[in-house]
Amino acid sequence: MTVIWTEGRMVAPGEAALSAVDHGITVGDGVFETCAVLNGHAFALTRHLARLERSASGMGMAAPDLRKVRDGVDAVLAATPDAGRLRITVTDGVGPLASGRSDGPQTVIVAATEAVIVPTGRAARSPWTRNENSAVAGLKTTSYAENVVSLADAIRKGADESVFANTQGDLCEGTGSNVFLEIDGELVTPPLSSGCLAGITRELLLEWGAEEGLPVREAKDGELPFSVLDRVASGEARMLLTGSVRNVQPTVWLDGVDLEIGELSSAARDVFERFMRERLDP
Repeated sequence: MTVIWTEGRMVAPGEAALSAVDHGITVGDGVFETCAVLNGHAFALTRHLARLERSASGMGMAAPDLRKVRDGVDAVLAATPDAGRLRITVTDGVGPLASGRSDGPQTVIVAATEAVIVPTGRAARSPWTRNENSAVAGLKTTSYAENVVSLADAIRKGADESVFANTQGDLCEGTGSNVFLEIDGELVTPPLSSGCLAGITRELLLEWGAEEGLPVREAKDGELPFSVLDRVASGEARMLLTGSVRNVQPTVWLDGVDLEIGELSSAARDVFERFMRERLDP
């Protein structure tokens, strides 16, 4: 069951939640966040709202009304005690049927539904690239068509996530996840300069892993070429996917090849899940 709140009211099933000419629908002019929900609480909500503000600023949108957003979060979670996933969407509101914006108010939508965390993942290399020089690189926007197309391709191949290179041929990210490699005794993730999203789970794994003494770090520019995934497929390295409804997820299949879970990968998953239970708003 999905529960939806918008602009101060709960929306009944089948009821229209926003205008047909909202700029979030017509041109994808909006930003969003997805949070895990634990025991009725949105996990790491403060960090998610800070990123929502950064994404809006990067899009040239006005700063979202975070009090209104929090009111929506409270209302939705009160109505869905079994929720596992919460999504906050802020669009630029009603606008013209083109890219130009109007000066009207933003639209705020909060929705929650059940979610199942799958402990392992299956990945396929995307035939398309992520543009690290894009105007929206690193922003969490509602313009998700590239991800939809690439994920559909991965699903056809038997995976549940698609992993991109960037235009420089470096490892970047998944359609809705960040990537870590367990390689040469370390856990390493592509730098933000690769064009990847500054994932909240990525950020916390870097922090919490270091706190627990795990050898985890962000790579240097150019350190992880996309071809490094050949080492994963050959068993010389291991791979993790991280995200708000994946948590820390070891990859057990890449492009048709079964993979083993590495010791560091398993330790990273354990550390994250323990700290996640202990620190609801880190």
